[in-house]
Amino acid sequence: MKKEKQRTLSEEEQRRLAQFEQISKELAGQGYVRHDLTIGMGKAGWIAIFMLVPLFIAGYGLYYLVHHRIEMTGFNGASFLITFLLLTAVHELIHGISWSIFTPNHFKDIAFGIMMPYLSPYCTCRVPLKKSQHIFGTAMPFILLGIVPAMIGIAAGQPKVLLMGILMIDIAVGDILIILKILAYKSSAKDIVYMDHPTDAGGVIFERQ
Repeated sequence: MKKEKQRTLSEEEQRRLAQFEQISKELAGQGYVRHDLTIGMGKAGWIAIFMLVPLFIAGYGLYYLVHHRIEMTGFNGASFLITFLLLTAVHELIHGISWSIFTPNHFKDIAFGIMMPYLSPYCTCRVPLKKSQHIFGTAMPFILLGIVPAMIGIAAGQPKVLLMGILMIDIAVGDILIILKILAYKSSAKDIVYMDHPTDAGGVIFERQ
């Protein structure tokens, strides 16, 4: 599984990485210890692939229990694909908006890019956040574009809306893994801050006693 250091970074990514390392150095000087909680894009991708079938079964199983039928009439593959691609971009925008609520310079502290080896768009926050703030921004696309449309699709009898919700849940698998890593990390430190890694998927924890 490739780490970001094994791929060629753009000039903007190199600048963000240099800024991140400078912040890391400053925090280390203040007594913070760094712990990386990054995840591999390859791992996240494979998990997302394996999760598709269980998500379809769960989503359309619930749909069938409510409506006793499943009809996908008037399905336009081209428009559905365009909508999917647009929502993939909106997914990253929601990350940025959600994190920017808590940053000193708001949207100026947010950056976007594409991991070219994976053709994967991403959003990163340049400054440290509290645990709840970091999790909030990480979870919002999963909730707004995945869970909410899936529930609306089931409740309103709209299988195409449900399908889009399922796909949006699936592309948020990496976000879910990041949240689980954060929640699983146990620390007795009194002071902890969280940073999104500028070029890898996942985050970094800085803690001090």
